[in-house]
Amino acid sequence: MLSLSRTFKINVRMIRNGRIFGVLVFLFLLTAVYAEDKKFTVVIDAGHGGKDPGAIGVTRVEEKKINLAVAQKLGALITANHKDVNVIYTRKTDVFLDLAERADIANRNKADLFISIHTNSLDKRRNNIKGTETYTLGLAKTDENLEVAIKENSVILTEDNYLQRYDGFDPNSTESYIMFELMQNMNMEHSVVMASEIQKAITSAKRTNRGVKQAGFMVLWLTGMPGVLVELGFLSNKDEEKYLNSTAGQNQYAQSIYTAFKKYKDQHAPKPGVPASITNVPATSQAAPISTTSTASTTSPIVYKVQILTSDRQLPANSPSLKGYKADWYKDGNVYKYTYGESIDLKTIQNIQKQVTKDFKDAFVIQMRDGKRVN
Repeated sequence: MLSLSRTFKINVRMIRNGRIFGVLVFLFLLTAVYAEDKKFTVVIDAGHGGKDPGAIGVTRVEEKKINLAVAQKLGALITANHKDVNVIYTRKTDVFLDLAERADIANRNKADLFISIHTNSLDKRRNNIKGTETYTLGLAKTDENLEVAIKENSVILTEDNYLQRYDGFDPNSTESYIMFELMQNMNMEHSVVMASEIQKAITSAKRTNRGVKQAGFMVLWLTGMPGVLVELGFLSNKDEEKYLNSTAGQNQYAQSIYTAFKKYKDQHAPKPGVPASITNVPATSQAAPISTTSTASTTSPIVYKVQILTSDRQLPANSPSLKGYKADWYKDGNVYKYTYGESIDLKTIQNIQKQVTKDFKDAFVIQMRDGKRVN
């Protein structure tokens, strides 16, 4: 292939020739798309940390230490075996991070997968319960699932101005969790695949499989990519606490999650040399405005979105008008227009539109390029 250094040495008068110029444009575009395939990015989140120890075991083992040890072992396995994967940790040391920052790390890095690692605990009356369970985002269908979500979400109570930061969400109020029933999660299917693979690996390792479950975890709600939250085991069970705190146990849990990750990546990672389809753009905690005045580039792809409503003012993320949807917005004159979903595949966005119309009967598909709506 013609090198760029030789290309730029072509005589200027030759470049003015239409055919030469066309070749140069083609080479430039080809290089931009294929020169370096985007690495698959996984964010590994060790739950709790710093001033927040998490669950405390029968012999006073702290959850935060178990989570960090398994997270680091998992990351090391992925790094050693997958040179095409970018591993990012929310924390590598014993520090406190709020839930919003954990999610923002994943969103800022445009992660393809988010794995949050936790360890469970119950009261003394249920100290015989043991096993691993993996959660995806959703409405808790049982009191036990809700109990786990409340426990993990309660960390926000230690944060300053948590009601303002999380739009009035109260982790101890069961009414607050209704929002997760309203939310349509585009990443649910892939999240369930990853969760199922983890539980299969746990069974293969001859550990107790407590299944794939749903609950309203704030850290999953704030992320804009497929994600799971793994509860490795129960520190309230003395035998399981001992295993969780052992090197052998931590290695086994890390290996099981790694086995699941490998299978998931083989199925869902973009193939080398093929432009990745923009089927889901990671959301931020607050949607950024999309400019309607930028000059559209003819080389950028058309992106399809579903427009769900308009407003004469910017709506808060928890506005009843949004019905629990994590919507983006762009401004057209003095009007705020809210959209849901994003894809370069029209059929994909039409399927999303069908789901959305049950809540927004007038929802319709729009086209955008470089942040500007086009006809």
